[in-house]
Amino acid sequence: MTSPAPSIWLTTLGCAKNQVDSDKITGMLTAAGYTEASSPESADVVMVNTCGFIEPARRESVDTILELSGAKRDDASLVVVGCMAQRYETELAEALPEADAVLGLDRYSELVDRLDALRRWTPLTIGSARRSHMDILYETRRPTPMTPYAYVKVAEGCDKLCTFCAIPQFRGKQRSRGPENIRDEIAELAAAGVGEIGLVAQDLAAYGRDTDAPDIVELVRRVSDVEGLRRLRLYYLYPREIRPALIEEMAGNPIVANYFDLSLQHASSRLLRAMKRPGSGEQHRELVERIRSSAPDAAMRSSFIVGFPGETDDDVDELASFLDDARLDWAGFFPFSPEEGTEAAIMENQIPDSEKQARLRHLQGIQDDITTTCSVGQIGRTFTVVVDQVEDGRPVARSYREAPEIDGVIILDRGEPGEWLTVEITGGYGTDLDAIVTGSA
Repeated sequence: MTSPAPSIWLTTLGCAKNQVDSDKITGMLTAAGYTEASSPESADVVMVNTCGFIEPARRESVDTILELSGAKRDDASLVVVGCMAQRYETELAEALPEADAVLGLDRYSELVDRLDALRRWTPLTIGSARRSHMDILYETRRPTPMTPYAYVKVAEGCDKLCTFCAIPQFRGKQRSRGPENIRDEIAELAAAGVGEIGLVAQDLAAYGRDTDAPDIVELVRRVSDVEGLRRLRLYYLYPREIRPALIEEMAGNPIVANYFDLSLQHASSRLLRAMKRPGSGEQHRELVERIRSSAPDAAMRSSFIVGFPGETDDDVDELASFLDDARLDWAGFFPFSPEEGTEAAIMENQIPDSEKQARLRHLQGIQDDITTTCSVGQIGRTFTVVVDQVEDGRPVARSYREAPEIDGVIILDRGEPGEWLTVEITGGYGTDLDAIVTGSA
């Protein structure tokens, strides 16, 4: 007689793409007979899906591994997976004896067998798919109870050669999924009650360029009519790939959130060239204006690197001027991190960390004022929102203007998780808004 199925706890760090991988790992393990634990303390196997993008993310990953090592039962197994495991597999295995296994992205096909060996568990039946090679990119997700939103990764890797980014080193070149495979996953999630889907990729707008698959515009059209899908959100748009057809589709397709997540990185043309990124502050302004011309109510977000090697006070002033002109709804600022193996890590004129932080605070202060003005400007408007959760008795919701987990929220007077409602904005403070519910959507 077989022993009880081992239970799994999986902690996910990093970006939405990592969350997609975790969802699929969970689905794969569940299909193989494993169960989901209610806490790390009760799990037979504690897993950490790590982020290896920049140094602060790696520190968080190591801290989390050590914290969970202390929290788990003595007889439980600790397994490390994800980007950091891919990039530093040997080093992690040597530096963290607490980990019973370290498996990078390329070794996910070994995961089930490795866990079976660690737990000395033999299931009653073994399906043929259990032992075959598993390409996690193409696995559809098992519908499970989840939030009203989920992410679907449409491509893995990246073909761009940005001098600051190590992702192509451990994620590889771009590999686009087939559109029907993507549609099937969205349909599964929608049938499980997920109304908002975020399409994610390292270079989303370049989807399909590496295969004979349709381009991103055609993909959006093909998945927009999935039954139960209420909102489609697009993440990580490389500026040079944002063609007029994509802007028009996003502006005119009622399912697509009128939300442009622009990967701009800086406004100084000199620094952008050093980053091997396209454009200039002026070209970024022109892109923003093109979007607003087609979609006047569009919400826009971008992220910017502060303290790239050789950045001067004039470069910072140029970025500040761009922020004042562009009036983006949301923006994030990140200190440059010299990543091993990248061109930028060995460039001259590295900026001291203290100066990076000072510049970041200066730019973030400018953007905070802009974001507050944009948010308060929504008072009196009516939106369709989805309730993500109820915190301390107060429903927390989002419209098309707010992406989950990174932007502000709308606090309602009533509502339950998963409900789609029509609301009127009545007040605002900082990034968040208050609203009253006027009906169902």
